[in-house]
Amino acid sequence: MSTDLGTADETKTRELVHFVTQQTRFALINNILQHPKQLPSMYELEQLNPSVSDATVYKHIQKLIDAGIVMEVALSTDDRRQGYPWKFYGLTDDGRDFLGEHNLLAAEETLQRIYDTISDKPDKMIKYENAPRPQPK
Repeated sequence: MSTDLGTADETKTRELVHFVTQQTRFALINNILQHPKQLPSMYELEQLNPSVSDATVYKHIQKLIDAGIVMEVALSTDDRRQGYPWKFYGLTDDGRDFLGEHNLLAAEETLQRIYDTISDKPDKMIKYENAPRPQPK
């Protein structure tokens, strides 16, 4: 008697798709995709998710990092400037590949256009948006 339970890899893939499409995590992935440099700071992520506590944003970013979907990228000590962020969050190559394979990047350009229309950004967010960013490795 055969079953349609799938292989262990298929199960793992389904679990990861479910994991990344959880509401808060998927919103954070979309925030990364819509950011002009696709490397928002924690502050920018927090501002883009006002209905979620800062601690929750941080917790879900850490979960995405642990899953290999998101990476933390830091400016070198020499490139850091006082009053500006120095840690940023972007998709890993594996994360981008995974999202692409599961059609979760389809709205990337639309997300970027929507981000460009946000007119009520706080001054600090605009400042952080224009902060120097490292080149992802």
